[in-house]
Amino acid sequence: MVSPAKATLPQPPALLLDLYGLSTAANEHPSVFDPSRGSTLPTPHTADTGRPYVTLTFAQSLDAKIAGAGGKQLILSGKESLVMTHWMRTLHDAILVGIGTALNDNPQLNTRHVPPLPTDHPHRYRLPRPIILDTHLRLSPECKLLKNYQAGCGRRPWLLCAPQSAPGDTASTEAFMLRAAALRSAGARIIELDADAATGMIAIPDLLAALSELGVRSLMVEGGARVIRSFLHAARSSATSGSTGKRVVDALVVTVAPTLVGSAGLGYGSELIAEELPTFQHVRTEVFGPDTVVALKVL
Repeated sequence: MVSPAKATLPQPPALLLDLYGLSTAANEHPSVFDPSRGSTLPTPHTADTGRPYVTLTFAQSLDAKIAGAGGKQLILSGKESLVMTHWMRTLHDAILVGIGTALNDNPQLNTRHVPPLPTDHPHRYRLPRPIILDTHLRLSPECKLLKNYQAGCGRRPWLLCAPQSAPGDTASTEAFMLRAAALRSAGARIIELDADAATGMIAIPDLLAALSELGVRSLMVEGGARVIRSFLHAARSSATSGSTGKRVVDALVVTVAPTLVGSAGLGYGSELIAEELPTFQHVRTEVFGPDTVVALKVL
């Protein structure tokens, strides 16, 4: 009789295994969480110190739109490419979205669409840590992420915010503290990071350094548009500086749906200049149902 641990298990798509150079051997299946292995679980890794491996991924229309007017959610991915995305989640320690996506989509950021493991298997799939880039703590304490955590079927969400201390604006500071207290009471962990005084935004390299210090080895960034632009802009900046040590994106996985959204849709490529972007190497293109998925790595 074959033991549950060595039985044939569902496998991540070859596109992802090729991209990350991961094996699916029974004793090191990259999607299965074995508590005894802890921080040695297989995951994409980078030679850069002080930051996690970063996969930037999103679904877009043929005209490169990722959301509707005002950031409204668009269902672009078909079932097959959605399963692929959930497999990708099982390969990463954490998954990050911006507050716009969290408010508009109310996502769960879990792996519920991956084929189930055998009922007698001793372990479960890796569940990535949900992380929300939420500078002003606008996330609702009633969101699905926190409800799932309270119900014991989701990991504790981390919220990345900027310190709120406005001299002379006591009301704003008090309101921020009340929001923080409500979110902590609902189960969120709040992590404060310094923001740029002029833009109010948290620098991507600082964000990645902080997550690395917290033990995150691999990060899957799913959007929305502003977050995608921020990472591509940071990748552009590191490319033009000529410093490989400042790279902030390692892989790019884009799902292209066979549909057009039109001018009302929201894109991500504005203000990005092709000559200043990092160099991408094509790894694999594969069709998942009606969608085409392109995987690239940054050189």
